[in-house]
Amino acid sequence: MLRLSVLRLSSVVVLAIVCAGPLLARNARKLSLRDLDGNKTRVSEYHGRVVVLNFWATWCGPCKEELPRLGQLSDSYKAQNVAFILASIDDQKKLSTVREFVTQQQISLPVWVGGSSELLEDLSGTNIVPATLILDGNGEIVRAINGEARVEDVQEAVDWLLNGRQGRAPAARVKRY
Repeated sequence: MLRLSVLRLSSVVVLAIVCAGPLLARNARKLSLRDLDGNKTRVSEYHGRVVVLNFWATWCGPCKEELPRLGQLSDSYKAQNVAFILASIDDQKKLSTVREFVTQQQISLPVWVGGSSELLEDLSGTNIVPATLILDGNGEIVRAINGEARVEDVQEAVDWLLNGRQGRAPAARVKRY
């Protein structure tokens, strides 16, 4: 009877681990959106680079707070193989609003449009912005930060990837809401 209980418990634990793992198995390599000029752009164009992919919206208060931090972080990783991309989930009919926002906020990072809350939920497990995904050089999602990312949330995952995945892996999901 004890063996049967242990076997059942082991099965439940294995099932829980398998079900909890999809975040790390997700890949954003095929993600394709458009830049502000309307050109199609893909995550796969950044193959071999660490990518910090931030989903945001012009109407999102926490996004407005977070974007300058991401710009500063991008500057600190300029000499390294890290790309920062901002993917707007604003309605496509409001592209002029996104352009105006980018100009007013003096955003110099690449901005993609055409994202959606559904796409975000598919990639990160939540449809709440802001959300930041840290991708390895193959487009695999290493970390999903749901809510306003802290500097250390991004640095921990990016540095781990830049250091060849040495040491303890960062948590796959961070919730900041």
